[in-house]
Formats: sequence, structure tokens, C-alpha cells
Amino acid sequence: MSDATAAKRPPEPDFSAITAEELAAYRDAENHFRASSAARALTGDPDPGAAIEWQKVSLPDRELPVRVYRPAAENGGKGPDRAELPLVLHVHGGSFVGTAVQSDWVNSHLAAQLPALVVSVEHRLLDQETPLSAAADDGWDVLRHVVRHAARWGIDPARTAVFGESCGGLISALAAIRAREAGLRLTAQVLVNPAVEVTETMFGYASIAEYGYSPTRAMPQLRLFQRLSVPPGTDARALSPLYADNLNGLASALLVVPTQDAVADHGRRYAERLRAAGTSVRLTEYPGARHAFLSTPGVAPQAEAARAEILEFLRVALGAGPERKAI
Repeated sequence: MSDATAAKRPPEPDFSAITAEELAAYRDAENHFRASSAARALTGDPDPGAAIEWQKVSLPDRELPVRVYRPAAENGGKGPDRAELPLVLHVHGGSFVGTAVQSDWVNSHLAAQLPALVVSVEHRLLDQETPLSAAADDGWDVLRHVVRHAARWGIDPARTAVFGESCGGLISALAAIRAREAGLRLTAQVLVNPAVEVTETMFGYASIAEYGYSPTRAMPQLRLFQRLSVPPGTDARALSPLYADNLNGLASALLVVPTQDAVADHGRRYAERLRAAGTSVRLTEYPGARHAFLSTPGVAPQAEAARAEILEFLRVALGAGPERKAI
């Protein structure tokens, strides 16, 4: 897989009436743009202190691409011991569109400055044939694979965090719950502008009413996201972290919420539920920031502060638990 060197961004389609063929064409064109050098003006330049490469994770029933970020000094033998690198498992946003490349800016800085191994999952994207459960399985299965093969990846499995944005925040939250149930002990979770429910009630929030059509037309995209996520016969609550029966005993959480975001109340409500369950949680709101602001530092001035907060949160969390064991 290689980055495109130039691309033109496609016009936004009518998400309320888009066909399967139109969605596939739009996704290809949009991801081509997001992976291009032309997009760097929006998505930001990677930290030169990180080495970035594509790898593939071979799972029993499929093979998944992952974008891997390592401290660059490590490749020259001057960086930290490979076995002592913490792991940050990242999931990009977009749901039916998106690529790990769009998060090079934040992930490369985390890799270089924590330092850590950051693995970003190029999960299956939602469409009429691929529901949210498939993308959620991709996030969880890659996390479990890397932890199980810690020596091969050069990570310390006792210092592992999940980090996701938007739909990736939902997938990361589900992974944190599954990790607890499987006995895989995470150190931290970072959820940025997360959508944390896909039931019909996901639209019944004040932030949806206020920001569903301004400053961007989020509502048509959210309705398509919900429709693709849970095809008929699917238990939407099972894919909605907000409705998990038990949220105690989870890894400490940082919830990053942009205020001008249709799903801002999703993040706020999830922070409330985590806190009520006894899980340590920090909720930080970024006034004036829009959805996906962390992936567009070129136009979102709040992205720099959010990145610094995430870095410090993970530095403390991952540095504080070397005695913890992944089972």
C-alpha cells in the first residue's frame, strides 16, 4: 500500500440517497485524497522523529493492513529497548470512509514523544455488506494479536492503551470492554469525539439538534452511519458502549469532546456513565472545535492543545503501570 502523491477531493454526495455503487466510488476518491500530499495542508505533517510503515496482521480468517509508527531513533539503535515500548492501538474515524494515513500527524507525534509503538488499524469500512460488528472485530482482533505476540512487535504488553476518534472511538471503547471481559488488562483509553451508541436514540441529544446541520451537515452522515452499522436483525445495544451493562473495572479514560459537534453529548454522557461505574475518567471540552478536529490540525487551532493533552495523559498512564500484566 502506498501513499498517493496528488489528488483532488471529491464533492460530498447526498448521503441520504447514496447507492452502494456511489458510496464505493466516493470512498475510494475521498481516501485517495486523504492519503495524498495535497491533504497534508489539512491533516498535518508527521513528526520526523517517527518511522512510519505499512504492515499486515495475519489473523486466522483474514489479513488486515496496519499503519505502524515507531520512534525513528530506535531503528538506528539509539532509541528505547524494543521490549520496553508501550503500545497504543489506534482506530481512525470515518466509519464508511477513512484511512489510517489521515491520523499520521497525531500518531507519529505520540510514537516519537512518548515514545511508543503506535499501531493504527485499517479496519473494514462500513457498507451494505459490512456492518459495524466487522469493524469492531478488526479493532479487537488486532489488539489481541499484537499483545499476544508482544516480543515480535517489540512492546511491553503491561503498558497498553487504546485510542480512537469518532467511529474509531466507539470501536476503541468496545475494545476496552472486551479486554476487561477477556482478562487483557489495558492501562488507558483515549476517546476523541466518540459516537458511543448506534440505537435509534443516538439522535435524541441536544448537541444533535444544535449541530446536526451546522457548521457542517452531520445529520445525513450520522443517519447513514447508523443504517450501515446495524442492519435489520442486529442488536444495536450490543454495539453501543453507552448501553453496556457493566462499565466498572475499565482502563482509565480520557474523553476529548469538541463543543461544536453533533455527537458532543455522546462523549459527555459516556463520561458520566464511566464515572458512575467507578471508572477513572477525565472529560475535556474544546470550545469552538468541530468534529474530527484532531485529524485536521491545518485548520483546527485546538488540535495542538488536544494532542498535547493526549500525550501527557498517556505518558502518565503508560509510565505508571509497568507492573501490570496482560493475561
